[in-house]
This record gives sequence, structure tokens and C-alpha cells, in this order.
Amino acid sequence: MIYLVTIMSIEGSISLFGEEQYGIKLLGFFFGIVVLGITCFIDDHRGIPPLTKLAGQLIAAIIVVYSGIRIENLNLPFINEVGLNYTLSIIITIGWLVGITNAINLIDGLDGLSSGIGVISCLSLLMIFSLNNSPIIAILTITALAGALIGFLPFNFNPAKTFIGDIGSNFLGFSLAVISILGIAKTYTAIVIVAPLIVLGLPIFDTLWAIVRRVFTGKSIKAIVMPDKRHLHHRLMAKGYTQKQAVLILYAISATLGMSAVILLDSGIWKAISFLVMVVAVVAIGHKNIFKFKEEEEKEEQKND
Repeated sequence: MIYLVTIMSIEGSISLFGEEQYGIKLLGFFFGIVVLGITCFIDDHRGIPPLTKLAGQLIAAIIVVYSGIRIENLNLPFINEVGLNYTLSIIITIGWLVGITNAINLIDGLDGLSSGIGVISCLSLLMIFSLNNSPIIAILTITALAGALIGFLPFNFNPAKTFIGDIGSNFLGFSLAVISILGIAKTYTAIVIVAPLIVLGLPIFDTLWAIVRRVFTGKSIKAIVMPDKRHLHHRLMAKGYTQKQAVLILYAISATLGMSAVILLDSGIWKAISFLVMVVAVVAIGHKNIFKFKEEEEKEEQKND
């Protein structure tokens, strides 16, 4: 990617230090990753308190924001474009960066889960950026991230030969959050802003539900940082699915959400809803058959015993 950016800058295809200051933004992105990487490296090797880790994530996010990568405008359904003031823009951007970073980190509970969902998210965002005529820098960075993950996933899938760790899952979430902002930087229509939310809908939902669950269970805000075994992947395995089966099911959900976001952007909300309804119907029918097949297998095993 560095080679491509350098060559394209020399050719004039990308202006690194023009009006958009992409050179400064990429440097901010890099230094944010360095801070996050050091924090998570220490966490992987020695362990650090959750609030210390959060502080590292906040510092990384602040570096990125002050390099110029910010959510500056919103266009919500039935509301005209809303220009965010400087302070609100910073707060929303930091919230997005830290939120997505933790969302990918929290869903990293099985071999290949976060890296596979990362690949699906990258490919979905790449299609969205291409349809939206997003800045070339966003297309290059998301393509580079997708390529790195595709090369890594075969070694991380169950049974894993190598692990992503906190440093990998935080890097992945942080990168997806930053690149998604770069990709919608020039367009503030509601559909384009909602698209990354849909693409990353699975880890976002899992994280929000974990926060609500932990607050109600622990009856304290402090309970948010307390780990538990009730994430989506844990629930699937509790139903009797193997690690591979649980991961593939979550891949399918993530891919469905990603395709829905692409259809929403390209063809409109009704086609996207139709696609979701069709997928849900197929899954509902297949779900019964899967359980029926499982019951027959269990009966066969009992007879053999």
C-alpha cells in the first residue's frame, strides 16, 4: 500500500498534502495504531486493567481525530443535513473509533471469528466505497486490509496455528472504524452513513447487548468491563454447535448484513428488505432441518451404544 500511495502521489493521482491533507491523516492513523499496538502488546503479555486499556484506545482515537479524520456532518432520514460543531464532531468520532475497536475485540472469542468477519466487512465496504465514488485512499486502505486478512485467515481458522490476540483484534476494529470514516468523508447521505453500521452490525449488536446485559446483571456501570460467557458465539456453542459451525454461522450473518448494505446503497431500501426477508425465510426452513438431522444423529448414536 505504501508503494502504491507513493507512486500515485508522484503521478498526481493522489494529493497527499493538498486540500484533504491525506498525508497528515495517514500519519495520524499510523501513530494511532502505534499507541494502540503498544497498549495491547502489554495487555497480551502482562495484562493491564480495562480502564488502562480504554485510556490507550482513547489516546489512539484522539491522535486520529486531530490528524483531521472526523465525522463532520450527518444526514438523517426525514431531517436535512446536520453540520456538527467542532466539539460534537470530536466526541462522535472518538465514540465511533473506540466503540468499533471494542466491538471487534469482544467478538474475538473463537478461532478465525474476528478475522473472518473482518474480511467480510472489508469486502462489503470495498463494494460500498466503489459504488459511492469514495476517495481512492479509502479504497486502497480497505483493499490492503482485506488482502492482509485473507492471507492471515487460513492460519487463524479452527484449528488455529496462530492467534490474533488483543493486539490484532484491536488493530482490526480500529482500522475498520478509521477507514469507514475516510470512505464516507465526501458523502453525508443517510444511506451511505448507515451502510458501515449495517456492515459492522454483528459486532455492534453483540457489544451493545453485552453492555446492557452486564449492567442489568451486575447492577452497576462497573460491570460493563467484567467478561462473561454469554456472547453470540458462546450461545451458539451452548446450543451444541462446534467451534467451526458457530464461526461459519456468524460468517453467514455478517455476509448477509454486508450484502444488505450493498443492496441498500445500490438498489434502495425495499430490495434490501426483500433480500433480508428471503434470507430469513431460507434460514428458518433450514434451521428446522438442521435440528431434525441432529436429533436423528443422536438417536443413531444411542442405538450404536
